[in-house]
Amino acid sequence: MSQTGAVTRFLVAVNCLVFLWEIATLGTGMISGDVPIAGLVKDGALVPIAVTQYHEYWRIITGAFLHASLLHIGFNMFALWIFGRFIEMVVGSPRMLFIYAVSLVASSVSVVYFSVPDAATLGASGAIFGLIGALFAIGFKFGRRGMDLVRANLPMLILNLIFTFTFPSISWQAHVGGLIAGFIVTYAIYFPPKRIRPEVFDSSGSALDSEYQSPTENVTPRA
Repeated sequence: MSQTGAVTRFLVAVNCLVFLWEIATLGTGMISGDVPIAGLVKDGALVPIAVTQYHEYWRIITGAFLHASLLHIGFNMFALWIFGRFIEMVVGSPRMLFIYAVSLVASSVSVVYFSVPDAATLGASGAIFGLIGALFAIGFKFGRRGMDLVRANLPMLILNLIFTFTFPSISWQAHVGGLIAGFIVTYAIYFPPKRIRPEVFDSSGSALDSEYQSPTENVTPRA
């Protein structure tokens, strides 16, 4: 398990640096979100028709590192900081990065095939929903012991999905695609540490059982 959260910090830093670059290229209107959509498209926003007809496949990646305003990136980076550190602590840095990358690509592909062809989509929320999916996969992987994690975060997931399908400016395609991908890939690659049951023998020869539980079993992030 990783205790440093290095990958999470790296991802937050990259997103923030890209946002500063957006301000430098598109102007301070980026802070409030007052910029022409054409500028965001030029900088790399994900536009399905640009991928399917003009083969600009790089937009699948770049769109997930662009944000439309200070509020947009602020909310996303807060969520990435909360969920990213927890997932990284449980599964380790390499696997957390893999989960994030797969979720990012899956969310973008979902946008390409299920969104309006000429609509521009940007933001890290699809990949972040992948981390939420990973959180639930971890809970299910722990079986009965992990149900507290699932129950504690289920209201948060339901609320986020309600927001996703309520506001037309939010890409449900990215959120659902990332959520499903994050759950599936985490369930496939993560295996909880086995419980250790040492046996301690007293002087009379009888065994005294004790049990060690992984510290992750008692960690329950709430959003």
